[in-house]
Amino acid sequence: MKVTLLIMAAGIGSRFGGGIKQLEPVGLHDEIIMDYSIHDAIKAGFSKIIIVIRKDIEADFRERIGNRVEQICKANDVELAYAFQDMQEIPQGFAVPEGRTKPWGTGQAVLAAKDLIREPFAIINADDYYGKEGFVQMYNWLNQEHEDTAVSMAGFILKNTLSDNGGVTRGVCFMQEGHMHIADVVETKNIRKTVCQETGEIGANADGVELDPNSYVSMNFWGFPAKEGQVPPFMKVLDEKFVEFFEQEVPRNPEKAEYLIPSLIGGLLRKGMLTVKVLETRDSWFGVTYKEDKAYVVESFRKLIADGVYQEELYSDL
Repeated sequence: MKVTLLIMAAGIGSRFGGGIKQLEPVGLHDEIIMDYSIHDAIKAGFSKIIIVIRKDIEADFRERIGNRVEQICKANDVELAYAFQDMQEIPQGFAVPEGRTKPWGTGQAVLAAKDLIREPFAIINADDYYGKEGFVQMYNWLNQEHEDTAVSMAGFILKNTLSDNGGVTRGVCFMQEGHMHIADVVETKNIRKTVCQETGEIGANADGVELDPNSYVSMNFWGFPAKEGQVPPFMKVLDEKFVEFFEQEVPRNPEKAEYLIPSLIGGLLRKGMLTVKVLETRDSWFGVTYKEDKAYVVESFRKLIADGVYQEELYSDL
């Protein structure tokens, strides 16, 4: 079955401090983080890739990675498509609030590709490195039969996803007792890493509230089933709930309200409208949230290459 990977690359990166963080070179030959995700996805079996970007970064995007990826996809019989996230693309009958400059969030990013997806699909962030195992597990899950209300999530451990350089946002998961399904997921902002001076153990807190550092968190690596040739059921829900978002959330916070996938899934879970299976991955996550994160990410990829996880010429083993 054809399985799609949708890469969300349209974010502004307000905490990055200038430049387009999705396009920051981190590999030996100026590869960006997205190169590694595309490599791992193709290796795992994904046969279609959709990249969601903004029109204003299209030229830079194609120069930095687009032309290279087009050649790689063509050589490996992988379909490649682009979708464009536009702040003006909102439900009929509504208007963009005056003074609004912030994009509408990950939910709208996925909706930007709704006319391009007629098969099971997964979504990821462009600026997060997820490791190989998650792509294999997600591809295998998406190739199985599931109820329309089933969702999967590659689960990472909170303490392994924190930055040394400031607060991060994570979807903190609360598990059902006894098995790998989520009871709830709460989008939590400003999670900061703490280190116990006596034991060296890593902890986490969000605005003074202690969090379990061993909790599973969402890094926006979600999987949604579908029958080939049909609109994925979750895409229909995403479209319907976008209207509710404009009816209820935007009036409360017109300049900053965001339509976020973890928040939507958390709400659907609480209403019993979804089941979410955690696909446990032992790979370490890393990503670029702050400018200062880049040096660690570069060094991490150097080590993965030295350990033989990747070739010096990244795509040479496909």
